[in-house]
Amino acid sequence: MQALRIFTFLIFAIFSSTAALAQPLYAITMHGDPALPADYTHFPYVNPDVKKGGHITYGVVGTYDNLNPFILKSMRTTARGMWDPEFGNLVYESLMQRSRDEPFTMYGLLAQTVEWDEDRTFIQFNLNPAAKWSDGQPLTADDVIFSFNLLREKGRSPFSNRLDSVEKMEKVGDSSVRFTFNKKADRETPMILALSVPILPKHAINPDTFDQTSLTPPIGSGPYRVKTVNPGESITFERNPDYWAKDLPSKVGMDNYDTISVDYFLQETTLFEAFKKGDVDVYEDGSPGHWADAYDFPAVSSGEVVKDVFTPKLPSGMLGFVFNTRRPIFANPKVREGLSLAFDFEWVNRNLSSNAYTRTESFWQNSDLSSYGVPANQRELEMLGPIKNRIDPAVLDGTYKLPVSDGSGRDRTVLKQAVDLLREGGYTIRDGKMVDANGRQLSFEIMTQNIDQERIAIAYRRSLELLGIAVAIRTVDDSQYQRRTISFDYDMIMKVYPSSLSPGIEQISYWSSQTRNKEGSSNFAGVADPDVDTLISHILTARNADDFRAAVRSFDRLLISGHYLVPLYHIDDQWIARHKRIGHPETLPLYGYQLPVWWDATVQ
Repeated sequence: MQALRIFTFLIFAIFSSTAALAQPLYAITMHGDPALPADYTHFPYVNPDVKKGGHITYGVVGTYDNLNPFILKSMRTTARGMWDPEFGNLVYESLMQRSRDEPFTMYGLLAQTVEWDEDRTFIQFNLNPAAKWSDGQPLTADDVIFSFNLLREKGRSPFSNRLDSVEKMEKVGDSSVRFTFNKKADRETPMILALSVPILPKHAINPDTFDQTSLTPPIGSGPYRVKTVNPGESITFERNPDYWAKDLPSKVGMDNYDTISVDYFLQETTLFEAFKKGDVDVYEDGSPGHWADAYDFPAVSSGEVVKDVFTPKLPSGMLGFVFNTRRPIFANPKVREGLSLAFDFEWVNRNLSSNAYTRTESFWQNSDLSSYGVPANQRELEMLGPIKNRIDPAVLDGTYKLPVSDGSGRDRTVLKQAVDLLREGGYTIRDGKMVDANGRQLSFEIMTQNIDQERIAIAYRRSLELLGIAVAIRTVDDSQYQRRTISFDYDMIMKVYPSSLSPGIEQISYWSSQTRNKEGSSNFAGVADPDVDTLISHILTARNADDFRAAVRSFDRLLISGHYLVPLYHIDDQWIARHKRIGHPETLPLYGYQLPVWWDATVQ
């Protein structure tokens, strides 16, 4: 009898434990707990009482010939808004919705609840029974499974890679899908599945033709439908009055216009002129000179155009001239370091940018994740292990700082440091030219995308020429730029590496060995380094906030010490101009302004 009672107790304990592990959750977060309670009514940065209606017109530089953003042929030529975190996922949706006021937390959307275990070996999405497609058909578990399989077979990266870490995908009951992970998975994997995979309608898609470009308006579950298509010039979306999630807490205060138009322009100057005339309603500005000098027109004087400055609580990210280390001339880190020192930030900042910029010296500057000015603690040193021997000692002890020039554009002290490093990399100055042991001059091309990039490249070339280095600058049109960057056909380009408070799997695309030769990846520098891979894995497997912070800081130190790009600068503020009829909430979320929660203030 006693043995029977023990056996019964053990069985009860096992089932109780399993039930506890599978407790449905209304939200999931990368580290810690969600900030909002289960009975939250809306995100804190929206206006829940907003009057919906009216319209907005966005402007973008580029063109489009396709409404399918998920295939290789669509890269940079797809109509904005279809799957778009900036303007909003207007047509397609993910399983969960991200809060922009928390580092990495998601709340229910297509999935009403989720289930996972403490080790995140699986995640189960329980669909919202109200979810439906724009044609009125219910959204089902079969749609979820269909979407993941179709994108794996015919989608572009990263959509095609989402199942790489999944051992088994299975339907559970009528309205749930469970993903069981393999050894390739990390703790971020279930978060990525929840956020970064569009769910597509099985009944409305022909798999055989999915990988072909199309201008046929698609069926989605999102708040808008495609109204009109003017290929390459504009696209207009109209609100679906029967949108299933309009009263869902994670969507309250969003999707506030009856119609949204996106107009396309060949040049930034043309886009700005359209904004001045009122043909475009908002203009996101990233140029200090332009922000200071270009708004002397009547609509600003009358108050019709408003200039807003927002200060998010975000890390700086990293903008820089990226070395393509696939090119032999950039294989030596000493050469890259020497070339980096030659950039005269002080001259550029004073003469081209009205001293508006701050020099960027860390990929996560201005945040607790940055290694800048912070000595490595014991936890970091443990994570680094022997890798610490590859870290610049100044970077390791927190004293690292890029040299400050005298601003003359020819600071001899700094240029001498550059020459010394280039000598260590095998180059010397001979007859006024920087040459290698075989007498070949150090020369390369900087490929630029627009006039602003070209101006910075010209300033950089001016400094390099003082060292006998030959630099060509080629500014190409958008389509050529995209083709060449996708295939890594360049010596040096200017790129920005966005950073967040929750870095994770995107670092694989930027820096991992597995993406070095993968066309369409963001590994612009061509990095293939086992130590880099190891530190990325530390980020992805961190189980608590302290380990996560140590992992990101150690990774930051290795990237800085690798000199994969010439660090440029950043601005802590976000600048955006708007016509006053466009309103926005007073509360600013952690990530800064969010266009999908703005509205047409003329609606009564």
